[in-house]
Amino acid sequence: MGRYLVRRLLQLVPVFLGTTFLIYWLVWSVPGDPFAGKCGEKPCPDAYVATMTAKYHLDENVFVQYAMYMKNLLQGDFGTTYSGLSINDIIATAYPNTLKLAVVALTIEAVIGLTAGVLSGLRRNGFLDNLVLVSTLFLIALPVFVVGFVLQWLFGVQWGIVRPTVSSAMPFSELIIPGFVLGSASMAYIARVARTSIAENRRADYVRTAIAKGLPMRRVVGVHLLRNSLIPVVTLLGTDLGALMGGAIVTEGIFGINGIGRQVYRSIVTKESATVVSIVVVLVLVYLLMNLLVDLLYAALDPRIRYE
Repeated sequence: MGRYLVRRLLQLVPVFLGTTFLIYWLVWSVPGDPFAGKCGEKPCPDAYVATMTAKYHLDENVFVQYAMYMKNLLQGDFGTTYSGLSINDIIATAYPNTLKLAVVALTIEAVIGLTAGVLSGLRRNGFLDNLVLVSTLFLIALPVFVVGFVLQWLFGVQWGIVRPTVSSAMPFSELIIPGFVLGSASMAYIARVARTSIAENRRADYVRTAIAKGLPMRRVVGVHLLRNSLIPVVTLLGTDLGALMGGAIVTEGIFGINGIGRQVYRSIVTKESATVVSIVVVLVLVYLLMNLLVDLLYAALDPRIRYE
């Protein structure tokens, strides 16, 4: 296991460099004047443009720019915006809010999705199974912004159960509805994957053997059946954290959450390429580390998997 972990960590290095360079090249290759609108309605003076071009190495080719960016990044410096704000401060303010929202969404989709998948997988073609299939298809078909606006209106405006928008303190009680909205589609997929996996593994020989030994059904399901059926679900959950954080733009906009989704949107509108690149780099790190964690969890869930 130790050698496998070291090998995987070494494999992350070229993957990280390749993905971050691709992101950097794509963002900085977008056509347009990066200083448009930075000086009001008038064009920026030539001296200002020359100073900013030299400061951000915009006159260099993309390889030199990327090398300078990675040099600063390895020192813990994400750079500054064109207006002089520290990107480190922007990420430090917005990232915890999005991470908190994503964790709530991940918890909701894991608990509800896995429970619905297990119950429907054990009772296929019954009322509960049909209810899960119809409701998950409904969630998959509806866009996130529709689910968000409907739940915001029902629970926040019509019934007054929660605040329509999330306060700056962001208590977990106010994040339940936004978390459900953010994780609704993933929750539906998890329920369907868990249902299929449970139904397939229930016909396996080891399950029939456990039942024939007289083991309680709760132990058969909880220890034998569920453990071997969790691998595809863990794969979805592990890779979903980064997707939830990167896809929170709509949810954060609806519920007024100051997270990285809103920061990315603002940076795209104002052409703050350095901010977009830095936020996406953080998301890449989350993806890579979560994929590594998922691979390590495989061996814990399935004793047939061993990393030598």
